[in-house]
This record gives sequence, C-alpha cells and structure tokens, in this order.
Amino acid sequence: MTIHLTDSAHLTDSVHLTDSAPTRRTLLLGTGLLTTALATGLATAPAQAATTLKRGSRGNAVRALQNDLNDLKYWCGTPDGTFGALTEQAVYALQKAAGIGRDGTVGPKTREALRRGVQPPQKVTRGRLFEVDLKRQLLLLCIHEGKILYILNTSTGSGERYYSGGRWKTATTPKGDFRMYSFHSSGWQTGPLGSMYRPGYYDRGWAIHGSRSIPPYPASHGCSRITTAASDMLWSRNWFRKGRRVLVR
Repeated sequence: MTIHLTDSAHLTDSVHLTDSAPTRRTLLLGTGLLTTALATGLATAPAQAATTLKRGSRGNAVRALQNDLNDLKYWCGTPDGTFGALTEQAVYALQKAAGIGRDGTVGPKTREALRRGVQPPQKVTRGRLFEVDLKRQLLLLCIHEGKILYILNTSTGSGERYYSGGRWKTATTPKGDFRMYSFHSSGWQTGPLGSMYRPGYYDRGWAIHGSRSIPPYPASHGCSRITTAASDMLWSRNWFRKGRRVLVR
C-alpha cells in the first residue's frame, strides 16, 4: 500500500456557552447596543461598531461567531470565546463556500456570508457519505435526504511534482466514487511521504486523515487533510468505517 500525505493538526477550541446580553447576533453583526444609561432613559449610545475578528481575538463576539458557525455546520468545536485554530478552519470553510477571500479573518464580507447562511452545494442527496469538493477545497459529511452534518476545511493534491519510490510523481487527488477499506485508528501512521493522523483509506494510498497543516489551498500529496481534532470527532461518531462512501468531485 502506498501512503500519500503528511501531517495533522493538534488543534482544539474548547469552551462553554453563555447567553448574556447582548445576543450573539448583535455582537457578531454589530447592531445597535443600549447602554445602562439608555436603559434608564438618561442617555443614548452609538451603535456598536462591527469588529474584525481573527486568530487571537477573544470575547463574547467570538463566542457568538463560533455558535453561528456551528449552527451552519462549519464545525469549530465547543464555543469558548477564543478565536483559535479550529475557529480559523471553520472561517476558511465558510469563505470557500461563499467564494470570497480565504484569509481566516471575519470582516464585512465574511460576516455577510454568515448572515445569509451560505453553505456549499452538494452533489449527492441520498445516503451517508464523505463528499470531497476539489474546486472549493471542502469536505462535506452528508446523511439521508441531503442533510449536511459537517463542513470542514480540507487541503488536497497540490498539483506539484515530487520524487518518491525512485520516480517523479504529481500530487493529485483522483476524482471518483470510492469506499473506505483500510484504517489506522490509533494515532499517527508514518509512511514514505510523512505522517498521517488516524487515516481512513478509500483508494490505494489516498485517505482522509488528520494533519498539522491544513491551509486554505491545495497543498497535500493527494489525500484530504483535516485537523486532528476533526479526525478525533469523526472517529468518535463512527464516520471512519469499512464501506463508507467517499465521493471525490
């Protein structure tokens, strides 16, 4: 068996949710906020300006963002008010689906995509499967009647040349309709091209696996990279199993 790919991401956004005034939509979208003085009729306050959110941001606005991303199926772990690696991955995925700049920063265009509830189109509307969207660089997890459970940022074949096994090869992710057939369920698996976290193989050496590097563009040797946290979550929910359909389009 040939192993394609390297890496994984020890990424985690932990938290718990608190609903305090203002609401999460107010905080995220920057709508008007009444101060205590206004509430008592003594003064008025200007509308709260919409704040750009990015890696390292903290607070209720970030928690609101995380809840809204999860509501739209852009999985970012448990909301905790800290804009970490998983939140950035979810923002990448939303930006890809919306066809806007993939910078991981929540500004006006990303905020508008969130407000509109943008989700990527899917090809299959029956059955439970992984759907790899090569054009948008997204991994969709779908179930019966076309319901999307999770939308994940992924990075697939870069199209670059590399040397392995005594010859030059091109880093591609073949399109097709496959079934998972082999797994490495416990931690990292090291192959000739590097290490993969808990891979599920669906076509020769091609797999969906956790990685330490999932940029918002194609960068792998051919596999579909996701974060190690997303990989653990999917393993815990029995998504990696023999015969699971993987549609690469």
